[in-house]
Amino acid sequence: MSESLSAIAVEAYRGRVLLVESDESATRFIVKALEDEGYETELCPSGDAALTLIEQGCEVIVASVRGPGLDGLELLRRVRARRPDVAVILLAADNSVSAAVTAMREGAFDYVTQPFSADSLVKIVARAIEMGSLQRENRRLKQQLDVASTAAGFIAESPQSKQLVAMVRRVAPSRSTALIEGESGTGKELIARMLHYWSQRADGPFVAVNCKAFAEGVVESELFGHEKGSFTGAIAARAGCFERASGGTLFLDEIAEAGTDFQAKLLRVLEDGEVLRVGASKSRKVDVRIVAATNRMLRNEVAAGRFRADLYFRLNVIPVKIAPLRERREDIIPLARHFLAFYTAHAGRPITLSPEAERALLAYPWPGNVRELENVIERSVVMSGAEVLTPDAFALEGNIERAPESEDAPEPNETLQAYLDRAAVSRIRAALEAANGNRAIAATTLGVDRTTLYRLMKRLGL
Repeated sequence: MSESLSAIAVEAYRGRVLLVESDESATRFIVKALEDEGYETELCPSGDAALTLIEQGCEVIVASVRGPGLDGLELLRRVRARRPDVAVILLAADNSVSAAVTAMREGAFDYVTQPFSADSLVKIVARAIEMGSLQRENRRLKQQLDVASTAAGFIAESPQSKQLVAMVRRVAPSRSTALIEGESGTGKELIARMLHYWSQRADGPFVAVNCKAFAEGVVESELFGHEKGSFTGAIAARAGCFERASGGTLFLDEIAEAGTDFQAKLLRVLEDGEVLRVGASKSRKVDVRIVAATNRMLRNEVAAGRFRADLYFRLNVIPVKIAPLRERREDIIPLARHFLAFYTAHAGRPITLSPEAERALLAYPWPGNVRELENVIERSVVMSGAEVLTPDAFALEGNIERAPESEDAPEPNETLQAYLDRAAVSRIRAALEAANGNRAIAATTLGVDRTTLYRLMKRLGL
């Protein structure tokens, strides 16, 4: 899409508002007021319908406290849990102070009581959209800073890693498609983000999608978007991932898992630079840089007939290969110290690695690569009360084999990841039980801060 067309589109689109209101006269009044100001307004028959529609994109929900289906407060709670970036404005027939206070505490953007004017409601919606836009911009800038910080501190002690970083810096400014190949856990998405951050597209969006997650029947809609009414369930128009990434980078993770339908449609976009929404009659130009990633050798997938050769050559313009951690052992100790510094800062206590611990880390083959190393360090900080970590704190493969038979011993064919997860669950549950469920006390017992404990509990499903 050209710059002028993009500017026109941005200017024309003021925001999408979902309205949940059973009173017909109020509905007509609100819809007219919002549409007169240029807002795309969608009437929802119930709160449940609004919850479905937010996944297709919207900025604001205006809902009656006594609306159809879910009441306004319950809808507010579910929206906040699922999409905290969507502002919820509640409409009420009475001016109960306690109800208003409750709504605001639950996270409502505003609580409007009758009678209210069209002008006042439109102003509240405009303020909500403006604030949401500022929050999104802040998140985007924070993400850029996070990537910049990570890229600046990228651990590159081995010759392979130094060459990789130098190459990424060299090719990042180009518009060429890149294909990143590397084992699981080597940091392929980080490299993709560095390609984006170091390019002239850094101010544009970075959209990451997992190709394995696309079901065959919805590939076209997910990639290219659809128009309202184009198929059953298309109750609103929606931009696909190519349009959302226009002006920036589209990261296609696990590209080797893409089905034949996905491959054919992706090839068409790469050749034409245009997308056609499902149900539309006119194509839309998109300006997207594609970065794909896979943990398989894509050339082997082509030879086996599972991946299109023409698509492979389109994607493999700039090949980026990440060596597994076992082949760049000079990075292991610097990475371990980096992760240790991060997690001990959260734990609030100094912890170091013993020489024996460093030798154990160097001797381990790291089948899960950098991700596994980070997990091992995080768990050792949480589960060890010592100030100096020894090899036993890591529960690496050699230690597991010598572990005594007990309920914590490894199960037959159990992976290291599963064993460590099970051990962490057991330790955290014991600490919580001893603290009568008080997470702050449990965190102190475990020697970590509450944030670290909450993060671990969420990841482990506790």
